[in-house]
Amino acid sequence: MMRRQPRNSAAGARIAASKGVPFSTSPVLALKLSVWRSRIVLFVLFAAFVALAGRALWLQGISTEFLQKQGESRYARTLELPATRGKITDRNGQVLASSMPVKAIWAIPDDVQEAPKAKLHELAQLLDMSDADLHHKLDSDRNFVYLKRQVEKETSDRIAALNIAGIETRKEYKRFYPEGDVMAHVVGFTNVEDAGQDGMELSSQKNLAGTVGSRRVIKDRLGRIVEDIGAIREPHDGHDLTLSIDSKIQYIAYTQLKEAVEKSKAKAGGIVVLDVQTGEVLALVNLPTYNPNNRQILTGAQLRNRVLTDTFEPGSTLKPFTVALALDTNRVKPTSTFQTSPGKMTIGTATIGDSHAHGLLTVEQIIQKSSNIGTAKIALQMPAQEMWEMFTTVGFGQQPKIGFPGAVAGRVRSFKTWRPIEQATMSYGHGISVSLIQLARAYTIFARNGDLIPLSFSKVSQPPVGQRVISEKTALEMRAMLETVVSPEGTAPKAQVPGYRVGGKTGTALKVVAGRYVNKYVASFVGFAPASNPRIIIAVMVDEPTAYGHFGGDVAAPVFASVTANVLRAMNVAPDSTVTNIVIPDNPLQESL
Repeated sequence: MMRRQPRNSAAGARIAASKGVPFSTSPVLALKLSVWRSRIVLFVLFAAFVALAGRALWLQGISTEFLQKQGESRYARTLELPATRGKITDRNGQVLASSMPVKAIWAIPDDVQEAPKAKLHELAQLLDMSDADLHHKLDSDRNFVYLKRQVEKETSDRIAALNIAGIETRKEYKRFYPEGDVMAHVVGFTNVEDAGQDGMELSSQKNLAGTVGSRRVIKDRLGRIVEDIGAIREPHDGHDLTLSIDSKIQYIAYTQLKEAVEKSKAKAGGIVVLDVQTGEVLALVNLPTYNPNNRQILTGAQLRNRVLTDTFEPGSTLKPFTVALALDTNRVKPTSTFQTSPGKMTIGTATIGDSHAHGLLTVEQIIQKSSNIGTAKIALQMPAQEMWEMFTTVGFGQQPKIGFPGAVAGRVRSFKTWRPIEQATMSYGHGISVSLIQLARAYTIFARNGDLIPLSFSKVSQPPVGQRVISEKTALEMRAMLETVVSPEGTAPKAQVPGYRVGGKTGTALKVVAGRYVNKYVASFVGFAPASNPRIIIAVMVDEPTAYGHFGGDVAAPVFASVTANVLRAMNVAPDSTVTNIVIPDNPLQESL
């Protein structure tokens, strides 16, 4: 009878051992493998060993560049060498923006947290932060954290004197603006990285910034420099920028506008002063303004460069362009007459009117007394296309090419959509929007004998070439008409300047909010002086005056007069009039809305 074999090898081994049979002869272990399988395994192991040996020979004996880079990355660092930002100066060399060296305070959190609490408290005070804020910054899993940027030298020296392990400094630059809020909207400001954010700092960023350099150093575990390897690239400082702005004229414009805005309790204001001969912007002021050295609390109203970014209906300041077109095309003469009675005029279903019933007026008197009806009757003699071409040629509806951020185009609708009533209202500045700097530039055709020149915020060495818009004869006729506006019989007797002949035009327009006219006003005045040979153009805008009237002749014209008087003296412009007694009527004529 056959015996049953045990089911496991252990039992089989015990049985074999009990019978004196060697364990290796157990049938369970009698498995045979193919010879080729063992040889493949042996070959693979040998090939891997050869590859490792070859790689080690290559890295350590033939090409050591990789290991050197790996080692260097653990102790060598590339430091950024900041370039000094270029200075900004006015036309006379007065510094408007410069860079001063400061320090960035950074930390290795793990090392700093080991410092005594008393030192950490003192560090927080020097950094102008609470203990909780400091601990929050240090509670980081990073090896590097900025505690504060642009720390002045005195403070950084006191921080260094604390001898807190893990606290280090880095050289950088901070922008300083000596003129503060007076020049804020012209110069602009930079951010913590020293990059321009507004004004000329932004528009001239590439030229001012320069090129950052770099240097290789060896640092220890704590980040301290133990050896200077050498420069990789030297930094190149930025180029200085000379503006067209005159600091003295800027200050005059700022103080006079501020006084007017405060007196009239207005929402805002703007003023721009242009050089007639070169197109240089001599002054540009906006209110409200801000201090670029301290921008902790800023609002959008403070930052807005209203002279360039805000548009408004120019009102009666646009009438001279309509009249100039009619004169230049020989449709009227200064002595041509128009009946404006009874002070109302119906076009289609709409009615326009004057503030006073003037009766029969010459073209010159239409400008002097600012008659809407007279201007509209002149405009309706001309094709809409010709008026549109005049407006666009002088720059309305076109974005000013002045190299300044934020300048807007305004709005002039295509003549193809104009109805007769719209052509009439646009002739006296309603239904069209412009910026103050566009308006000031457009008036150069009257001050420069008919040609238009580009504007510049940088000092120019050669007078620009003008573009002919109207004839010299028309420009001289318009200049004479605009002089009558500041006479006692005109709408702006308060714009008179003792010793100088001046000319200009008032403007008063209702504001448009959400597509509808509201009971709020923009008062403006644009003028030139001296009228015999104009040197400057000054445009003034006061937004929402609420005290002492809202007409341009009451609010903006006096600002023009005070600024013009001071600027002409500052520029040593000789007087061109012997009249020194200013006559202002008790009830001066106001322009029509």
